[in-house]
Amino acid sequence: MTGIIVYHSAHHQNTAKVADAMAQVAGCQAVRAGEIDPGELTKYEVAGFGSGIYFGRHHRILLRWVEQCPALPAQVFIFSTSGRGTGGKNHRALREMIRRRGCRVRGEFACKGYDTFGPLKLFGGIHRGKPDHGDIRRAREFAMRMNADLPPEP
Repeated sequence: MTGIIVYHSAHHQNTAKVADAMAQVAGCQAVRAGEIDPGELTKYEVAGFGSGIYFGRHHRILLRWVEQCPALPAQVFIFSTSGRGTGGKNHRALREMIRRRGCRVRGEFACKGYDTFGPLKLFGGIHRGKPDHGDIRRAREFAMRMNADLPPEP
């Protein structure tokens, strides 16, 4: 089964660290949303989409990229990093966009990331050092679960 992880990581590369860790254990590539043509997604059977969370949703660059895809793989997973470290409501916009396109959201992962956005910068930010080794381990475990549930390639 072929897979890809598409992400956007803006400030401290929190999401890039998580995407790279997931790609290593899943045996696929992690690419930034602007570095791959949305039309190329049709070559893959499963995709992961992730970014930092801004104002309660994934980054607009990732959301716009997903909207531009002519087709999505039948199976998708979602991930994010944020100062709060929770997915749930923050994943709603992307989750609903994917489901409206007829795709199944296989799973979701979220962890805290170093955050200096807005007024947090005045205080040196929050969650310095995040994602840490434990977060990366959990991201890898999540990716292994996503990969284990897939049938082997014929």
